[in-house]
Amino acid sequence: MSLIDPGKKAPAFSLPDQAGTKHSLADYEGQPVVLYFYPKDDTPGCTTESCAFQDNLPKFKKSKAAVLGMSVLDSASKAKFADKHGLKFPLLADEDHAVIEKYGVWQEKSMYGKKYMGVARTTYLIGPDGKVVKRWDGVKVDGHAEEVLAAVQQL
Repeated sequence: MSLIDPGKKAPAFSLPDQAGTKHSLADYEGQPVVLYFYPKDDTPGCTTESCAFQDNLPKFKKSKAAVLGMSVLDSASKAKFADKHGLKFPLLADEDHAVIEKYGVWQEKSMYGKKYMGVARTTYLIGPDGKVVKRWDGVKVDGHAEEVLAAVQQL
């Protein structure tokens, strides 16, 4: 599937977080949702990105925005990651990458000349109406959470 363009309806989902609690996009109707996709729990870039969202969480909450992270590892991996780094927002486990594929972020990647499928670091800002407001592709971690926060504050 291809990436979701701004103005289009965000695909519905229902996935467990690090505590096993299910989260559906419909649960957040009427408020902005920051949905960021990251490759793997507890790796340097993913940790930096997740901690930056955590550091800015009070500001996101002030703007009534929910922050959700998503990757392919299971809830147990997410729980360990969240506990280790004090992450207090839902980290969703999409083990069969069905939702990740719906959002177009399951892509061919390459490392050391070897090609493989994986999660492309991408963030979606979904408006209170369930439509994509903005999408960040090929995310560079430094300053990203602040850039997303600025977009949320403009809603």
